[in-house]
Amino acid sequence: MIKINQTESFAFEDIVFCFALESEAAEVFKGHNVVFTGIGKVNAAYELTKAIQNKKPSVIINLGSAGSSSFQKGEVVCCTQFVQRDMDVRGLGFAQYETPLSSLPTVLKYGLLMDNLQEGICGTGDNFEMEHSSDAYNVVDMEAYALAMISMKEDIPFLCLKYISDGADDNAAEDWTVQVHKAAIAYGKLLGLI
Repeated sequence: MIKINQTESFAFEDIVFCFALESEAAEVFKGHNVVFTGIGKVNAAYELTKAIQNKKPSVIINLGSAGSSSFQKGEVVCCTQFVQRDMDVRGLGFAQYETPLSSLPTVLKYGLLMDNLQEGICGTGDNFEMEHSSDAYNVVDMEAYALAMISMKEDIPFLCLKYISDGADDNAAEDWTVQVHKAAIAYGKLLGLI
């Protein structure tokens, strides 16, 4: 059983754990219902949709590495709001990050808040951000927005925890390579698997 907060707890067998990469889960999540989506929004959307078709879970938990210039490397941040940071159709009169002709808000607010964690706004895009400068989000990744949107549309609770692996700056690639392997251990301790 994983306790998210004072009102939300879920049995392990009812959870789908979503990671982009196997290195983010390591051996810690072996034996649990894990989906490795691959990198990027399209891969994440495809793999999660397949997993939901096989068995609709009680909760989807997205765990992975992310960059941030607001949080420290090694911290785990709970993201409850999501921005599609590479959606830019301002040339046609839409707001930055707005998905044109959809009912989706510019900032998607869908996610459980886990006790004792700082809350973040995740900017998801199909590029590895190394020059973070936006005030619209304070965590950057490449999958969470798609996973949150699908969870919302399927009416499945969603928890997004991001292990800060780099500063989303000019050292991001080198930092990520070193830090990504530490994510599984941090998640295992936080969720009571270690």
